[in-house]
Amino acid sequence: MSSPTPDEVLALLKAGNRDFLNDVPSRAPIDRGTRLRLASGQQPMAAYVSCSDSRVPPELLFGRGLGELFIVRNAGNTLDTTAMGSLEFAVAVLQVPLIVVMGHEACGAVNAAMTVVRDNARFPGNIGKMIEPIIPAVLEARQQAPDDLSAAVHQNVRRVTRSLREEASPLLLNPQAEGKLKVVGAFYHLSSGEVDFFDG
Repeated sequence: MSSPTPDEVLALLKAGNRDFLNDVPSRAPIDRGTRLRLASGQQPMAAYVSCSDSRVPPELLFGRGLGELFIVRNAGNTLDTTAMGSLEFAVAVLQVPLIVVMGHEACGAVNAAMTVVRDNARFPGNIGKMIEPIIPAVLEARQQAPDDLSAAVHQNVRRVTRSLREEASPLLLNPQAEGKLKVVGAFYHLSSGEVDFFDG
């Protein structure tokens, strides 16, 4: 059986989100047999860069089960060494054909970055360092939509997807050039449950 293409995986995720929106009960594989099969190895269909926000669980939003999504989560869905290494592993070793970068409505990390830009706010501990990578996206979004949190979240996703498409290592760039890997951006609407794939 051949591996699914990036577009086939994206279609599965979109169908899963439609089911989520329509309250279709999940048929995600989470049974004992699946757990036993996965104990010997994983073959996820996609990698996700998603926010740590507890309201944004990718498996549930797309009706996926154990072993189906390789998820990298941090506040603000940004890229650091750990995130990049994790994605490279997902692509080079696990052969995932799709990376989704997903921001969401009312993101606290992006909002915090906006307060740094707008009010010169400061945050204790490592919180300030964590949101530093988001600040360029906030500055870009301000040029078109000042104080618009949704616009800043969208721009943050665009920056991350652009980095993965243009500035990543050959481990990610070569499969994209060969058509074996696609990187897309998405935005999750907390209130409706809909995921908008806006940067494909």
